[in-house]
Amino acid sequence: MSKHDFRTAEFTNRVNRTREAIGAAGLDWLLVMHPMSLHWLIGTEAKSYQAFQCLALSARAGPLVMFTRLSERCEFIEDSLADEVIGWGGGEPEDPIETFARLAVRLGLRVSRVGLETPPYYLHPHHYVRLKDLLGAALVAEPVNLVHALRAVKSPREIALIRQSARIADLAMAACVGATAAGRTELEIAAAVYQCLLVNGSSLPASAINLVTGDRCGFAHGAPSLRRLQRGDPGNIEFGAAYKRYTKTIGRQFNLGPPGTRVRELYDVARAAFEACLAEIRDGVPAIVPHEAARRVIAEAGMDRYRLHTTGYGVGPGVPPSWGEPLNMFGGSTDILRAGMVVSVEPPVFIAEERLGARIIDNVLVTETGAELLSDYTLDLIEIG
Repeated sequence: MSKHDFRTAEFTNRVNRTREAIGAAGLDWLLVMHPMSLHWLIGTEAKSYQAFQCLALSARAGPLVMFTRLSERCEFIEDSLADEVIGWGGGEPEDPIETFARLAVRLGLRVSRVGLETPPYYLHPHHYVRLKDLLGAALVAEPVNLVHALRAVKSPREIALIRQSARIADLAMAACVGATAAGRTELEIAAAVYQCLLVNGSSLPASAINLVTGDRCGFAHGAPSLRRLQRGDPGNIEFGAAYKRYTKTIGRQFNLGPPGTRVRELYDVARAAFEACLAEIRDGVPAIVPHEAARRVIAEAGMDRYRLHTTGYGVGPGVPPSWGEPLNMFGGSTDILRAGMVVSVEPPVFIAEERLGARIIDNVLVTETGAELLSDYTLDLIEIG
């Protein structure tokens, strides 16, 4: 994603909406930390999320000031809409918080009401503690989801990018099936998937591929290994395509040869739960409703204890290690589904003691009246060979 991927007017609208939300929260400034908040607001593909960085965004109109490590400053200048880019570090070590302290004085942050994004992966605890000390009483809030909430409903342009990722994901799933054969390793199959993603315009997805076969099928998020497939093996795969970082995830069950009775039983439960969840998704529905629909199906099959993770979650642009957004379809959720959101549907059944599992994964666009599946690839249990 960069400033060239959207019209300037769309970025301007995003920034203005965020400024309004900052003011409505009783804040003068928001220090934006999450890389996808930054990308959504100003564009850029920079990998600077590996180190300390932030965008100082005022509730009032004014320059967009980006603070990042020096090695990415040029990239921010070229690819983002930041009005000023301040770099720290370089060829010799430099303390980013000490450097940021000078910017804080210049902007008047220490005599303002400041909110701080506190994302789980991208703000080091040591930096967090020192920022709290630096800002003192000026730090009055940690509105971690302020920007995320604004970007949950996707624009027409964002939906178009996700649809392109969906087309690439379908091609890569076909490549997976085409590469699956007795004697092949899981890593060889994964290589075919990644090659297809990259040659068709996807960047490397934010999260690594999950691919398990045979007696590894009880792993809900197993990475591909050197295990060689044998005739009769079941398998499960999940990966994402990421066109301009906008992610579409896909996961399917497959079998090398005819599936066994138990494999078919687990697939049937997972498929029924998937369909039950899908049927409840539409604008205005609490996110817990489709979750409970899927959960009932699994529980009625006597497998509720084998639900190892969420029924689904918001999906959008992503950077390592995640493409997920804060919305979740699971117990206790207070989220509401809205038209224009994109969510995954993936109710799981994984039985460690049987070394088996089943999960179908796809993404849907929430509409006024229902949910539009974004993939054309079959949801069926795929029999190969």
